[in-house]
Amino acid sequence: MVDAALIKECSDPGLKPAVVEQFIERAGSQDPLAVTVLSGNRVMLVPKPTTADEAMNLIGQHVGRNVVRVGVTQYPAGLGVVEAGELKSDLVDTCANLRTGTALFAKLYRIVTKWYGNPTDKDVLPQVFDDAIIAWQTGYFEGTAVFTAQDPGGVKLESPVQTPDLGEPEEKMPLPGNERAGREGSDHPNKAGIRVDLSSIRAQEP
Repeated sequence: MVDAALIKECSDPGLKPAVVEQFIERAGSQDPLAVTVLSGNRVMLVPKPTTADEAMNLIGQHVGRNVVRVGVTQYPAGLGVVEAGELKSDLVDTCANLRTGTALFAKLYRIVTKWYGNPTDKDVLPQVFDDAIIAWQTGYFEGTAVFTAQDPGGVKLESPVQTPDLGEPEEKMPLPGNERAGREGSDHPNKAGIRVDLSSIRAQEP
């Protein structure tokens, strides 16, 4: 598990440590050298790096041709990079990865939160967080490419409330299962259509 002190020191100040912990648990990795390569809607089998140099070499082989996610936040390595030579080694540094990854996730979270109308209702907040996680994994929210979208700014990010175990989570939070399934296989922008369908379903809920 990523050290709590490191999360507090390196994460974006706009996110509470508890939110960062959930973000890493749901969409990240405990391994700072973790490299995930997606080709279309498939996760490619690649050698597991054991050193930072191996990780950077692996990233360089695939960035620009495939979707590459890196480190504890599974940051999109190709974001803003035209050539592999522009990649920075701090992608696999835990603190640096936390800093850039949580800053980008905070922007996505603000985009999703604003779309929901900046809710504070404890019953809605978990759904907002679910959608922010899916946006991180797919790169899209409501048809918008969120990684390159403009930061709305000025949006207060609430912590998703942990739903008590009263037999209701399955009804209120239908997305985690789908999100995990996407994480194991097809969590690529090609799945954006499913995200939109789920949103329209939730819109009908009271």
